[in-house]
Amino acid sequence: MSTDAPERRTYSYLGPAGTFTEAALAQVPEARGQIWRPVSNVGQALDDVVGNRAHAAMIAIENSVEGGVSSAQDALATIPGLRIVGEYIVPVRFSLVAPPGTTLDEIVARDLVTVAGHPVAYAQCLAWLGQRIPHHEHIVAASNVASAVGMLDGSLPAQVAIAAPGVADHYDVEVLAENVGDNASAVTRFVLVTGTVAPPAPTGADKTSLVAELPKDEPGALLELLEQFSTRGINLSLLESRPIGDALGRYRFVIDADGHVSDERMADALMGLRRFSPSVVFLGSYPRADRRVVHHPDRYGDDAFVEARDWLRGLIAGEPGS
Repeated sequence: MSTDAPERRTYSYLGPAGTFTEAALAQVPEARGQIWRPVSNVGQALDDVVGNRAHAAMIAIENSVEGGVSSAQDALATIPGLRIVGEYIVPVRFSLVAPPGTTLDEIVARDLVTVAGHPVAYAQCLAWLGQRIPHHEHIVAASNVASAVGMLDGSLPAQVAIAAPGVADHYDVEVLAENVGDNASAVTRFVLVTGTVAPPAPTGADKTSLVAELPKDEPGALLELLEQFSTRGINLSLLESRPIGDALGRYRFVIDADGHVSDERMADALMGLRRFSPSVVFLGSYPRADRRVVHHPDRYGDDAFVEARDWLRGLIAGEPGS
């Protein structure tokens, strides 16, 4: 009998250690005890999946304050052979950190303070910084961890950095203040992406993600796209436009719809969308992070769609009572 241990799986994520993406990956039960591969950007994480260097990749897809992550949306729309299999929510909390031994009073007393931070993080902490350290300037960092690392190693000429709370677990920094973000309810939504696989089984609390293009730029085209969902009782929790890039005025639409592809109403909507749109990219059906059950009127239930199809078959077959 073989005693060989099963091969460990690799999960790519935006690194280094201590990022919000790592915190999202920590929520995936099947990723625990596996190999976590930090990468420098979303494209590299997804390329690891396509190139079979990683079983899956964790990427940020949407922020409750800043909206959709355009680089992730564009990559999912254009790189073939990818599927979203789960979503995870991470509260966005920021800490102000400095080299060991530094105090907040010392920072406030300076004539000018240089703050390292990722542009999105800096924008979400601007009000707090304006109140506590009004005499500051911002220097851009590549990530919430890179801001602290650059401050420590001198590659960024900064006295303090805005960083994710987890940075203190991996680097020798002084935490000057916690929860310095301006929006206490801010969260980031992450998705776990694999190669093409069958969707997870429906749970009743599911979401379907896809990307679709309009057939042409004319009045009512977007309305017709949306009617594929509204006439079947499907709520859209996300609708964002992204430029296709081949000409001005040409857009694709990133869509999150409540429900699972195996639901009769969702399947019917996707078939209608396929007939309407020149390009539909199915990104996956997967459990919602909040596990909120999707409710719909009875006329949009699976039984209603099955009964309607059976009624039509009876009409075509000339069955009595049809």
